[in-house]
Formats: sequence, C-alpha cells, structure tokens
Amino acid sequence: MNASVLGRVTTLSFDIFGTVLDLTGSLVPPLTGFLAERGAKIDAQAFWAQWRARQRIEQYQDTIIMLGHSGYLETCRRALVYCLRDSSVAFTEPQVEDFMRVWQELSPFEDAVRGLKRLGGRYRLVALSNGEPWFLDHLIANRIGVPFDTRISVEAAGVFKPHPSVYRTAAGLLECEPHEIMMVAAHSFDIMGARACGFRGAFVNRYGLPYEETPLQPDLVVDDFDELAAKLLHPNG
Repeated sequence: MNASVLGRVTTLSFDIFGTVLDLTGSLVPPLTGFLAERGAKIDAQAFWAQWRARQRIEQYQDTIIMLGHSGYLETCRRALVYCLRDSSVAFTEPQVEDFMRVWQELSPFEDAVRGLKRLGGRYRLVALSNGEPWFLDHLIANRIGVPFDTRISVEAAGVFKPHPSVYRTAAGLLECEPHEIMMVAAHSFDIMGARACGFRGAFVNRYGLPYEETPLQPDLVVDDFDELAAKLLHPNG
C-alpha cells in the first residue's frame, strides 16, 4: 500500500459478523444439535453454508425492494426458516425463536481480539455493522470484550451493506473524509461498497476466497488481524 495513502487513514471501520466474530465456530455446534433433534440427517456445516448464503439474499432483497429495514436478526431468522423448509426439516416457530438465541453467544476470532487491541492505540476503531444497535452493544461489551471508539449500525442508513448510503452515512457521522477511513472486512462485497464511496479497504481473507472481478480492489490483503496490525503499524517493516 502507498505510504502516503496509508498516512491519511485515521479511522478503521470493521465489519463484525464473520470478520471479528466467528460465525461458523459459534453456530455450527448448536446447529448440529438442533438438526439432530428434528431428526434431520443433514451435515450441519453444509446447512450453515446454505443458511449464510440465504441470509445475504434476504438482506439484498430487503434493501432492493425497499419495504422497510427488517433488521439483521430478522433476516437471519427468515433465512433459517427458508433453509429448513428447503431441506424438509420439520419445525415450529417457537422452536426457531428459541434456537435464534444462539446468536447472543457468538465468539470472536482470537486474532481479531489481538489485532483490535494493538490497533486501538494508533487508530480510531469503529464497528460498522449490519447488526441492530442493541445487538452490537451486547456483542461488543459481552462477547468481543474490546472497546470500540464508536459503533454504527446500518439502521442509521435504513439499508444493509453494501448499499452506498451505509458508508456515506458513516463518514458523515464520523465527521471524516471518506479517504480517512479504511473498511476492514472478510467479505469482498463490503470492501467494494466502501471503496465505491471513497474509503480505503483492507480485505481480511480468512476464508481463502477469491476477490471480486472489479476495479474496486482493496489496498491491503491479509490473512488475519495479526497480519493486518503488522502491516498498518509497521508499513515499512
């Protein structure tokens, strides 16, 4: 990354779900039990992959159709119901509501906690997330355990990432020029959305996925938060 570009970055905005928080490690074990209790002979890992993909479709539909912002947990619930029906798994609505409480117990990646602690001394740390404000407050205080300087929910914009309104709203709330903010995410769509609005971007490729075919490329590509902190704190090291 160009040193002059890096030198203008004062603020790091972080995706939370899947970047800081380990969704697969947190949700697959209880999902295994939930499916077994329903008598479903389905691999929980494969089911989770379908659930996660469907959740993103639910978010995109919510934004595109513009019927009102449903909220992160509601799109998670809808996606779960869709996947259960698709796999012919019997369930009741109360069973789904009860299972959805596992989202309150998400755990962070260990490298994310280490990296956030290191970066907090040099940059302003911002949680910029699709999650509801109350949900983010709970996760930051009780699950991640590393304080952010501020948290911004997409509810402030009324749409899910990667809609441009999210990043423009965040820049306004932070009173920053877009180029002063670097979006950190493990999902290329988040980096694309941020870069389109003038943010810098750091792609944490912890899942070993290819980046999108787009001119909106990240400034940094790292494997985890340890490497991210090393490159940001010691760019010439």
